[in-house]
Amino acid sequence: MLTRVIVNGSQGKMGALACDTLDNHKEFDLVAQLGRGDDLAQAIQETKAQIVVDLTRADCVYQNSLTIIQHGAHPVIGTSGLVPEQIKELTAICESRRLGGIIVPNFSISAVLMMLFAAKAAEYFTEVEIIEAHHQQKLDAPSGTALKTAEMIAEARKNPKNKLNLKELVPGVRGGEHCKVNIHSVRLPGVIARQQVIFGSVGETLTITDDCIDRRSFMPGIILSCQKVLGLNTLVYGLEHLL
Repeated sequence: MLTRVIVNGSQGKMGALACDTLDNHKEFDLVAQLGRGDDLAQAIQETKAQIVVDLTRADCVYQNSLTIIQHGAHPVIGTSGLVPEQIKELTAICESRRLGGIIVPNFSISAVLMMLFAAKAAEYFTEVEIIEAHHQQKLDAPSGTALKTAEMIAEARKNPKNKLNLKELVPGVRGGEHCKVNIHSVRLPGVIARQQVIFGSVGETLTITDDCIDRRSFMPGIILSCQKVLGLNTLVYGLEHLL
């Protein structure tokens, strides 16, 4: 029996590609393709969807996630914008229902490996900054990938970063800071997604870079998430939990 899947946010570039990928996969039945004007709760009930892949916007992802969970479908959340408090709340709800789900900052396998490599490097290099670049249609900054990378670095760090005594001549020129990791966000046409994690030590630097040049690179991660999410009994944060 095929697994019934809804794609929410099907009218976007990523959503349209996800629909095409899932619709042509032998394991899945794409039962609905939803956009901004559609009723997500009603669609889950009518189609008896087992999984909802959310590829919408940061300003509605939290409510969408709640709706998916409350109606008994497994959430695969590819939309960035969820803050730690919201993730904690959604995780608690999933655990109480023993409902598996996944929040995926980046569906790219190479991006996940980049984050894992960065976490490993953080065991040896304390000083690090992140530069992430995306297209100008991305409505949030920094990216979910950059936030997740900073969190993994912070968890792996063995020593505190250096304290710099400097004056910003232009406010914000040093970027934002998350988990004591500076993050710089670039938004330009001609870019899909790019992230550099730059480590520095005495006499050397280490740069780990991931480039997305085609949105098709995200599709294996979406398929993997949909294949594995039914076997989970809680909400996990990051595709690395499924590799």
